[in-house]
Amino acid sequence: MNIFKLEEYLTKYEFSDKYLLCCSDAESFTMSEIIDMAAPEDKKLWGELALKYTEPYGHPLLRKQIAHLYSSLLDENILCFAGAEEGIFCALNALVDSSDHVIVLTPCYQSLLEIPRSKGAEVTEIELKEKNDWRVDLEAIRGAIKSNTTGIIINFPHNPTGQVVEEDELKALIAICEQGGIWLFSDEVYRLLGKPEQPWASPAACLYDKALSLGVMSKAFGMAGVRIGWIACKDKDVIHKMKLMKDYLSICNSAPAEILSMIALNNKDAILKRNNKIVADNLKLLDEFFIEYSHLFEWVRPQGGCVGFVKYKGAVSVETFCHLLVNKQHVLLMPASIYDYASNYFRIGFGRKNMPECLEQLKEFLHHEVISP
Repeated sequence: MNIFKLEEYLTKYEFSDKYLLCCSDAESFTMSEIIDMAAPEDKKLWGELALKYTEPYGHPLLRKQIAHLYSSLLDENILCFAGAEEGIFCALNALVDSSDHVIVLTPCYQSLLEIPRSKGAEVTEIELKEKNDWRVDLEAIRGAIKSNTTGIIINFPHNPTGQVVEEDELKALIAICEQGGIWLFSDEVYRLLGKPEQPWASPAACLYDKALSLGVMSKAFGMAGVRIGWIACKDKDVIHKMKLMKDYLSICNSAPAEILSMIALNNKDAILKRNNKIVADNLKLLDEFFIEYSHLFEWVRPQGGCVGFVKYKGAVSVETFCHLLVNKQHVLLMPASIYDYASNYFRIGFGRKNMPECLEQLKEFLHHEVISP
């Protein structure tokens, strides 16, 4: 496989630079904060936890908690993974063969493209357009379908644009999939973070028998360090097929991570309330920033998640701009080239408490550098 550009980029900068203004997760919780939320029965589970192998499908109580996020699904429809990336890897390896054609909405997290390609499948990219507010283009998808199309891969709320899919759009896409018997892989890791103009669309797995919904503790719940993800799907044979792939990877999840995730999901309303307030407060600051610096930047305001895609209108390339910024001011943005997107955009993140401080550092850089358009 090709080098994973995003992960390599973050490896270089994420743990050495102070002002991370491109992060894609909500504010993290400490261990003590999560344990303090625990009900007595959860504290008992935590205190008596044996550090042994766990069940390959995930702790039964954890799967039951995750299933509560999906109105029409049960714990048997949930398979847990060591993070979302393992879920992506297992699902796409289980579903895609070399004779298949797969449609992927881009820009996207690289593995959503790279894994089908590594299987030898034909991949058609359908690029989301800023002129369409980064919305899903159903006609483009319909026009790209071939006789051997077996899968469509989507990500909403979208990384990096922050756009969402609405219920009618998702149902229309599912109708296209149903007509051709096509699998729908729906990366929904930012779902419930943000405040869309319309109510949140249902998880794809609740609407379609051949849909897989990807979730994780890392993004909306602010618990990237526990490395717990999952896939929800009505098809139990596919759940088992993915488990067989997982047997060659993590085999099972971390026992402490599963209990911490259970505690968090038992308190999901409080966790999401906190994280959504951080996102809303940071978006207000970004609204003011983009008005003040409209000569340099513009964006389609994100509706979901905690990242957005910003057009840079300065005199130098966006790669040069980001390079100067991180080296002179220790502020990290993510240029669009990391997504193989050949335009002057960068990803900005606004899910963390220190975003205002990072933004002030960006302003300081803009005040001293000559980068006028």
